[in-house]
Amino acid sequence: MKKILIPFLLMALFILNACGNTETAKTEKGNANDNKNSAPETITYQSENGPVEVPANPTRIVALSNAPNVLALDGKIVGVDQWTNTNPLFEEKLEGIEVVSDENIEKIVELEPDLIIAGSQSKNIDKMSEIAPTVAYTWGKLDFLEQQIEIGKLLNKEKEARNWVDDFTTRAEEAGKEIKEKIGEDATVSVFEYDTKSAYVFGNNWARGTELLYQTMKLEMPEKVKENALGPGYYALSTEVLPEFAGDYIVLSKNQEGDGSFLETQTWKNIPAVKNNRVIELDTKAISYSDPITLEYLLDIFKKAFLEELN
Repeated sequence: MKKILIPFLLMALFILNACGNTETAKTEKGNANDNKNSAPETITYQSENGPVEVPANPTRIVALSNAPNVLALDGKIVGVDQWTNTNPLFEEKLEGIEVVSDENIEKIVELEPDLIIAGSQSKNIDKMSEIAPTVAYTWGKLDFLEQQIEIGKLLNKEKEARNWVDDFTTRAEEAGKEIKEKIGEDATVSVFEYDTKSAYVFGNNWARGTELLYQTMKLEMPEKVKENALGPGYYALSTEVLPEFAGDYIVLSKNQEGDGSFLETQTWKNIPAVKNNRVIELDTKAISYSDPITLEYLLDIFKKAFLEELN
C-alpha cells in the first residue's frame, strides 16, 4: 500500500508545482504588460506660453527652430528650416529630411508631425498648433546651456541633456584655464564677421563661439568690444576702426557670400594679431548656432588652435 501511495503523492506534488510556475509566469507577464501599458503616451511640457501636452516619445518632429539642439539628443526630425539645412555640421544627420517654413502650412501637414518646434516670432503658430502640439521659444531668453536642458525636457530626455551640460562645462572650463596659462590671463580675443555691407564684432552671446570663449572659457575681450557689443550682442564696424576692436587673438567668421575685400587692406594686415598669425578662421555657416554639436566642434578647434598652433 505504501509503495503505491508514495508515487501518487510525488505525482501530485509535481502537478501542483507546475501549476504554480504557470501562474507565476502569467502574473509576471501580466505585470510586464501592465508596466508597458502604464508608460505615459504624453507628458506636460511647461512652455513659455503655458503647459502643452506633447508626445512622451515624439517620432515625427518638425523643427523650425532649435533643430541642432534636437539633433544633439537624437530627436527624430522629419522637417527642418532652410538655414539649419545648409549648415555643413548637420549635413549627414539631415540627409533626406524635408525643408519647411512657417509659411508653408500645407507642407507641414503632409509631414504628419507629432511635435512642432518654432521660434516665438514664427508666423502661423496658431495654425501649426492645430496640426500637432507646438512649442515656441524666444531666441535669447535662455542661455545656451539652459536652452539645451529645455529641449531635453521637451523630448523627455532631460537627464541626457543635463549630463551633457555638466560634462561639457567641466571640459570647457578646464580648456579655458589651460589656454589662459599659455596666452596670459589678460590676453584678449575678438570675434569678427562680415556680410555684403559691413564687418561686425560680437559680444558674449551671439554664437560664432562667443558663449564658449567668453562665458565658459572666460577669456577676455577688448574694452572697446565690451563698451559697444556686450549689450546688443554685436556691433557694426567700418574698416578704418577695425584695429581699435581687435584683440591679441582674433576669431574670424568668414562669410563666403559676404564682402571680405577689407581682408586685403593694409589696415587689416597691420593689426598685430594678423601680423603675428594669431587668427582662427572659421566658416560662418558652421558656427552660427550654440548647440552641443556646434560647441563640441568649436571646443576642439579652439583647444588645438590656442594650445598647439598659435604663438
